[in-house]
Amino acid sequence: MPEVRIEPWAKNDLDLLHLLNAPEMTVHFGGSENEEKILSRHKRYCEIAGQGTGRMFKILLLPYFEPVGSVGYWDTIWQEESVYEIGWSVLTAFQGRGIATIATAKAIDYINTEKKHSFIHAFPKINNPASNAICRKLGFSFNGECDFEYPIGNPIRCNDWVLEVSGK
Repeated sequence: MPEVRIEPWAKNDLDLLHLLNAPEMTVHFGGSENEEKILSRHKRYCEIAGQGTGRMFKILLLPYFEPVGSVGYWDTIWQEESVYEIGWSVLTAFQGRGIATIATAKAIDYINTEKKHSFIHAFPKINNPASNAICRKLGFSFNGECDFEYPIGNPIRCNDWVLEVSGK
């Protein structure tokens, strides 16, 4: 198993966000974003923890602390309930090694210390087998398929996975 660390997203992580915006990385998210949207996303990632509405992390592969992706969670309303939503992305060259699973488990550990909401939801597209497998590996329960718009104006079909917050 790879050794992985997650660290809070910082101002110097913009280059990583550009790499995560490559066409092959955004296939399940409606395509690459323009520079204005990337800068806006970077600002949100840097500020979210200070607002108390979630956290974003860069994923580092040890022993060289190589940035290989992101994982984060944020407050959202799902079916009239306040919940955490969680998402992750690992650069193509590092996929298939279990890095996203390990990093997502570490993000869930942070959620379990906050205990703000009772449930964590993940919404991978139905045709994203790797992300759906991560949900299964981490003990999420499958709630069924659902419709989303992501980004706004781009309808997608997702699976709704849910995990109860530990100790909540």
